[in-house]
Amino acid sequence: MNQDVGEETGGGDMLEAARRVKLKRLIELGVDPWGGRFDDSLPISQIRDMQSQIEVQAQDPASDRPPQERGPKVRAAGRIVLQRKKGKLIFADIRDATGQIQLFIGRKQVGEDDWNVAECFDLGDLIGVDGELKHTRTGELTIFAERLHFLCKSLETPPEKHKGLTDPELRQRMRYLDLIYTEGAMDRFLKRSAIVSSVRETLASRRYVEIEGPTLHSVAGGAAARPFSTHHNALDMPLYLRIALELHLKRVLVGGVERVFELGRVYRNEGISPRHNPEFTMLEAYQAYGDYRTMMDLTERIIGDALLAIGHQGPIPWGDRRIDFTPPFQRATYDELFAKHTEVDPGDEQAVAKFAESLEIETGDRHPDVVKNEVFERCVEDKLTGPIFVMDYPASICPLTKRNRENPNIAERFELFVEGMEIANAYTELNDPDLQEQLFQTQLAGQKAEDSMATMDHDFLRALRNGMPPAGGLGIGIDRLTMLLTDSQTIRDVILFPLLRLEAR
Repeated sequence: MNQDVGEETGGGDMLEAARRVKLKRLIELGVDPWGGRFDDSLPISQIRDMQSQIEVQAQDPASDRPPQERGPKVRAAGRIVLQRKKGKLIFADIRDATGQIQLFIGRKQVGEDDWNVAECFDLGDLIGVDGELKHTRTGELTIFAERLHFLCKSLETPPEKHKGLTDPELRQRMRYLDLIYTEGAMDRFLKRSAIVSSVRETLASRRYVEIEGPTLHSVAGGAAARPFSTHHNALDMPLYLRIALELHLKRVLVGGVERVFELGRVYRNEGISPRHNPEFTMLEAYQAYGDYRTMMDLTERIIGDALLAIGHQGPIPWGDRRIDFTPPFQRATYDELFAKHTEVDPGDEQAVAKFAESLEIETGDRHPDVVKNEVFERCVEDKLTGPIFVMDYPASICPLTKRNRENPNIAERFELFVEGMEIANAYTELNDPDLQEQLFQTQLAGQKAEDSMATMDHDFLRALRNGMPPAGGLGIGIDRLTMLLTDSQTIRDVILFPLLRLEAR
């Protein structure tokens, strides 16, 4: 037996047959190949931290034998990722979610029964071990096995060591193997979990209350996007998977919960790209008596706390660049950035239209601000390395946002951009029910029936007429934030199970 991840290759059917022979052998030995309860095992990272408890025993100064050690007794569980046999000895590496450690399995040390079990080990099997933590003669931290426990047989051959899971789609489709065998994959998803937990803790520390809104909506609202549609049989009514969290959170504001948030999945029936997945995780938070500047401060705090939660201080890597999230982030207006990167006066509609036509952007029968925003998306956003808050968008493209008191053509809205990606979007929330209804009607004009907001949300307007406090509202794309904080160049590497084409059979 001299296996590592690179030596179990070729002849898949034959290799599986060999594993099934060992499966049968385990059963003959009276061992359950699917294991059972195994209490009190320690995370491997914690076991490795116990290295300081190893004591070197006194010995005769004239002896040429290496110093003897006495270490703590430990119990571990993990998956075999490497093993090699040398006569009556087996060296194996096991891995769990926290790390990897070597096992020394001696026939004499574990006894004949456990040795017979050890001879049924394959790469990918899950095992438990009781033993003493010491160093080998070469200085490798090792658990010297005294008792073995078989926890689950793996019948599939693991990926080849050096080629591994190089196909990105294969890694995404078989994420379980990606987590086991791709270096950094497990760490990336554990960091995502830490980021999500940190977001919740930051908001809870500021007295925000988490709620769970419905994922099935009778009216698809809160954003401009194409929804997924479905049908409820018992009520015989069409429904939509939610495209945003906003409108139900605002209803809760009306009800008197002054700081509220939801962290959940939203669904948009749109394209797939390195920055888009049809199903994604969104944070939305609303604070009564705040505004969009309040939300800037909150955004900086959320990101700063998330960085600390995954062990980062100072600038972090992003490809061959570094991003500095030290607050305060840069702030600039939409029109300032438009003028800087296009050299066109953003207030000159004719000049903007002419520039748009040079980019082959359609201008006929389209609102000038819609044309202007398409130019902004095309020519400005990719240049925003940031982090930068882009402030004060054209009011006509922001139907849920309060207008600036001095200039009603400007909406009190910001988007946070980092490395050309929109990470956050925030408003001073519109709470005038009559103006909101008017803006909805304007937006509805010309909407395709299958698009969002093609139907007026009358209950939301009724809620506003009961009085919603002035408020700031914030949305953060958790997947994109995780991309940035873990130096991942595609959103599909931070979503455990992204949407994929049907697998060919």
